[in-house]
Amino acid sequence: MFKLSQRSIRRLEGVDSRLVAVVKRAINLTDVDFAVIEGIRTIERQKKLVEAGASHTMNSKHLTGHAVDLGAYVDGRIRWDWPLYYKINDAMQEAAEELGIGITWGGSWKTFKDGPHFQLNQ
Repeated sequence: MFKLSQRSIRRLEGVDSRLVAVVKRAINLTDVDFAVIEGIRTIERQKKLVEAGASHTMNSKHLTGHAVDLGAYVDGRIRWDWPLYYKINDAMQEAAEELGIGITWGGSWKTFKDGPHFQLNQ
C-alpha cells in the first residue's frame, strides 16, 4: 500500500476538501503509486501553462481549488506512460464512488486529453 508524501500533502493545501478526500482514499486503492503534482494555481501560473500549450483554458478548475494533477511515481521518479494513468484513474474513480463524490478524469475528455488531471464535477 502507498501513502502520500509530505510534499503531496502540501500541494493539496487550498484544494476542495472533497477532492482531497478522494485523493487520500485513492492512494490506498491504487496499483500505481502517485504524487500530487499540482493543486491550486495562481492566474499567473495558468497564463504560463496556456501560453506553453499545456492548458487550453483560463477557466481551469485549478484556479478555484477544484482540480489536481497527479503524477505516476515509479522507481523514484514521475513517469508519463499513459497505461499508468488509466490505473490511477481506476483508483480515483473507485474512491470517488465510495465517497459519493463526482469527479472527471482529464484522460476521458474528447479533445485535449490530460492524463494527470482530475476535477470535481461541481
